[in-house]
Amino acid sequence: MSWPRKNLAEVAVFSLGKMLDQRKNRGDSLPYLANKNVRWGEFDLTELREMRFEERELERFSVKNGDIVMCEGGEPGRCAIWREQLPKMMYQKALHRIRPHEGMNEVFLYYNLSHRAKAGHLSGLFTGATIKHLPKEKLALVEVDVPDIPIQERIAAILSAYDDLIENNRRRIALLEQAARLLYREWFVHFRFPGHETATFMDGLPEGWLSTRVGNLGSVITGKTPPKKVAENFGGPIPFIKTPDMHGNIFVISTDETLTEQGAKTQAKKTLPPGSILVSCIGTVGVVTLNATEAQFNQQINAVVPDPENSNFYVYFALENIKPKLEALGGGVTMANVSKSKFESVPVPLPHPTVQQEFHETVAPMFDQVLQLARLNAQLTRARDLLLPRLMDGRIPVSV
Repeated sequence: MSWPRKNLAEVAVFSLGKMLDQRKNRGDSLPYLANKNVRWGEFDLTELREMRFEERELERFSVKNGDIVMCEGGEPGRCAIWREQLPKMMYQKALHRIRPHEGMNEVFLYYNLSHRAKAGHLSGLFTGATIKHLPKEKLALVEVDVPDIPIQERIAAILSAYDDLIENNRRRIALLEQAARLLYREWFVHFRFPGHETATFMDGLPEGWLSTRVGNLGSVITGKTPPKKVAENFGGPIPFIKTPDMHGNIFVISTDETLTEQGAKTQAKKTLPPGSILVSCIGTVGVVTLNATEAQFNQQINAVVPDPENSNFYVYFALENIKPKLEALGGGVTMANVSKSKFESVPVPLPHPTVQQEFHETVAPMFDQVLQLARLNAQLTRARDLLLPRLMDGRIPVSV
């Protein structure tokens, strides 16, 4: 089955966002979407920056319900559909805002564009030797399928059913994480842990607690990338974690890139057991996740294999809590960089083992549920991604 195809310029209007220029920008400070906030099919809104916008710029540089937001650079074509997750959201120049014309369903167009981007169909339009870009004039040439509206709506409904389940699970994960984080703050920031009423404090910490450093929480390992020139190092069953795999995830379930057994053997000492904590330390500093399975990771990440093992959930939140210190240590004009030695030197409190154990036993069921939901989402994502190209090329006919 073949449907009519048109250039994107024929079915939608699109524009780039506002350039960040602190010296020239005027108006009210508003949050804006940057490249790093747009993931495949979702938005990571945990770290939003603000820029000044004048009244006359609000319509031009804002996003509204149904807008498709696509990365212009970095990983061109990566996109998600905005659903008013937050009010008064703007967007910057690193992103395209795509609004379909009448006769084009925005959800169908999003899936169509996402499919083409993931399948590599846009790569012939990219510019740039090292950092790839998809400029506006090239985006205009992207071809999209344009079946009749009832077919568009039916396909959009089928695929959206998967994404609705995924989003519902994400909300459940967020609630579980919030509950665990609030308990951490109650016990280890405000010191209202079980038995605190009778605790004696010395130098700002309860008796039996230690003021230590990250390097004493366990084994600290800096990641590494196997030789890229050896193709046989990549494409196997072993997850290879990079910072983009960590964004928005408590557990890393899947990775964009994987290693073969041969690739992993080239750096066997970099293999992490499940439950290790990874912290991004170059570029975007302070993203913290746990790995769900045995994995390797790249040089932009420092990892902690906790000792004792049952302290990993405490260590997860403790490392999340030192993000401001890591950012201050990052320095660098162009790219923040926290070396292993700097990372190991950051001070952290170490509670009494009994309190750590009780915290672990309390939050472990929450993290178990998070892991189950994350794995279910990974399964749903794989099923949707298998279905997507078959719906888009007509291999699976739809009835309306």
